[in-house]
Amino acid sequence: MTNPADHSWTRAGHGVTAAEPSLNTSAIATGLQLPAGFAAIAGDAELGPAITNNLAKVEKKLREAIANSDPLADATSRHLVEAGGKRIRPLLTLLCAHLGDASLPAVVQAAVVVELTHLATLYHDDVMDSAPFRRGAPTAHEVWGNSVAVLTGDLIFARASILVSELGSRALGIQARTFERLCLGQLHETVGPRPDEDPVEHYLSVIADKTGSLVAASGQLGAIFAGADPAYESVLVEYGEKVGVAFQLADDVIDVTGIKVKSGKSPGTDLREGVPTLPVLLLRRAAADGDQSAVELLRLIDGDLTSDEALAEAVAGLREHTVTAESWVVARQWANEAIDALAPLPEGVVKDSLSSFALAVVDRAS
Repeated sequence: MTNPADHSWTRAGHGVTAAEPSLNTSAIATGLQLPAGFAAIAGDAELGPAITNNLAKVEKKLREAIANSDPLADATSRHLVEAGGKRIRPLLTLLCAHLGDASLPAVVQAAVVVELTHLATLYHDDVMDSAPFRRGAPTAHEVWGNSVAVLTGDLIFARASILVSELGSRALGIQARTFERLCLGQLHETVGPRPDEDPVEHYLSVIADKTGSLVAASGQLGAIFAGADPAYESVLVEYGEKVGVAFQLADDVIDVTGIKVKSGKSPGTDLREGVPTLPVLLLRRAAADGDQSAVELLRLIDGDLTSDEALAEAVAGLREHTVTAESWVVARQWANEAIDALAPLPEGVVKDSLSSFALAVVDRAS
């Protein structure tokens, strides 16, 4: 029988070479910047260093988790991790853990799990959307092709599953149900609403599954593995669902406002790809109700947007139409409902930070 150790890669993929450089947690922590909305954390003498140090541990463990002695798997898996990211989901896990004992080691592992799960979906989403760039870098499918990108997403999710299985059956169940919703959300987005289904309601249910579900799981896992009061779990789930929807609504509106510097998105990407977003859905509703300006703008949006000039004209037209302002109102409603959901939590930096984050996600371009 052949000894697996004789091969240049291992079946589990963890046989990294001894030359692999060790990541210094302190150095990582020094370079970290908290996303908008979390200023209260940075200003707290106790919570700030605790969160930052644990985020650094998450970053180190992320890179360890995706490291692979197979050169191709290692390169493809590192692709998005090394491109950076806000790490919103693990940050929420670590923050919500401060409703209990955030020093417990399972908290960091739970935070790694939610970010790995998120990263896995990005590989798949980029293939589904034919997205050319992600976080300023060419997407994996542009570099290695669709099949390799999909398999890399599967591999990263497998790593997340290994880690979550070590946390126990309850965590595994939460992750499995969350991943089910992520897949269903992508499926429902792909096939579109049923003939008897309202397109706006369908769209909101899709982003609740694709974005809200994992944000909700992030806070819930943080509370569970910090031993927080079980009553807080439902609060954090409701908050996460609502703030996740608000976050995605804002992202979609930003796409049609033409603001690139703050969001990192190329203006009009969703329009060019024909991705249904709230401003366009509201525009179609307005056109159906007889709004002539909406009818005329839809002709442009539904036309050929392959040229940059045509796309810029469509973006400008949609940005100026009233449906964009209406979309911001809807996003802020979801953010306000997320804040209202936090009422049962104890007063303090955790609650304040969660509230501030909900406001920040809808004020990124306003």
